[in-house]
Amino acid sequence: MSNVKIPKGVKENIARPLEDALFEHAAYDSQAAEKGGYSNYSYWRSTFRCFLKNKVAMGLLILLGIMLVFTVIQPYLPNQYEANKAIDHPISQIQLMNEKPRLDNVIYTVPAGTTLVVTPWDELALQTVSKEWADESKEWLAVSNVSIAIPTRQYFNVLKYDEDFCLVEYKGSEGYIQTKSINQKSFPADPGAVPYQARCNSKVVILTTPTTEELTYKGDELFVLRSSVEMQDDGTVITKEEAQLRMLPNTLPFLFGTNNAGQDLWAMVWSGTRTSLLIGIVVAFCQAFIGILIGVLWGYVKCLDRLLTEVYNVIDNIPTTIVLILISYIMRPGVSTLIFAMSITGWVGMARFVRNQIVIIRDRDYNLASRCLGTSTARIITRNLLPYLVSVITLRMALSIPGAIGNEVFITYIGLGLPVSIPSLGNLINEGRSLLATSSSYQLVFPTIVLSIITVSFYIIGNSFADAADPKNHL
Repeated sequence: MSNVKIPKGVKENIARPLEDALFEHAAYDSQAAEKGGYSNYSYWRSTFRCFLKNKVAMGLLILLGIMLVFTVIQPYLPNQYEANKAIDHPISQIQLMNEKPRLDNVIYTVPAGTTLVVTPWDELALQTVSKEWADESKEWLAVSNVSIAIPTRQYFNVLKYDEDFCLVEYKGSEGYIQTKSINQKSFPADPGAVPYQARCNSKVVILTTPTTEELTYKGDELFVLRSSVEMQDDGTVITKEEAQLRMLPNTLPFLFGTNNAGQDLWAMVWSGTRTSLLIGIVVAFCQAFIGILIGVLWGYVKCLDRLLTEVYNVIDNIPTTIVLILISYIMRPGVSTLIFAMSITGWVGMARFVRNQIVIIRDRDYNLASRCLGTSTARIITRNLLPYLVSVITLRMALSIPGAIGNEVFITYIGLGLPVSIPSLGNLINEGRSLLATSSSYQLVFPTIVLSIITVSFYIIGNSFADAADPKNHL
């Protein structure tokens, strides 16, 4: 450098003292100070772009979203039964218990010209019919093909006889009974020698048409539309066209069947899903809020590290199951009790993960540079630290929801959960488990399927979003 010759004019300018008027003082701007470290990179845009590439997670997210929306709007859709209401037969007032799943409530379809006996919905009958069915009497008729029952070992007149059916008369009523139901020893040798008396071995019913089926459901009347039959003077109707005989005077099916209390399991499952998801989501947010707050303070504020570590050790050494059982036993069973019991210790895991991550990255160069630039602690946490924690937070929250639902199922299983009057997946699974080896096992299958879909969906979606939220996966 000593051999470099500086022009005479330049040398004089360098030696001249600088004047303050030539300069303008620049005010400090914290946002402008950090702009030099940013490009057009967007963390959230890159996160969602990576997540959208996972087709399985996107499919499950759409399925889970549809399920969540449906659980909310299901009670307001047309043709839905109330969740907790027992459904009775309008005429007999007997609960429709343990009905198997059906796509409709059509029990029989009869051809045109079928004669049926009408049970009139007159003023006397309406006094015993529940209010919800009263309006249905305008469009529906209660019918069956059973005109009268013959007690055991009673005599009646046989008017016509063949191998399958007999046309008989009993106390002024005529109809058909199956030949095998009659004591055939009393038959004359010549079937044409009618009328003659016969005797039944057991109670039999006289049918309006020669059929092997009693057009009733568990002994109760079925229902047919008035518009599909023609009234007769003798108190019967004849179908004008092929007619559907339904279990109830409406078109509402039992898609998931009914339980042992006569409640619609379809409505119960979705009502229980709403309750369980409410518990799971609220618990997840409570655990996340408390866990993130304490975890950030635990990891970033060094003077609190020892105190919060001791608090963590104390709480973590108490089994969560014991805490859930004790709180559920002491407090009144209910949704708020379960949420409180799960949230009081559930934040510990989230706080530990957040603290560990912050300890790793709190003293990296970009955080030191931000502190040197005068950036506030809150801004460092929200802009420098939390983006690196989104993957952990998302995964923990995604797993907290099915975990909370699983805890609710467990607490209900041991008898300390929600009361039976509040539908939940835990209550439904607890009631259905005792029916696993019976013909009513569907009462366990349907709520278990819904619970499995929720659990698997949240787990896969949470893992996928956690991977997408990791800045290391952003290109």
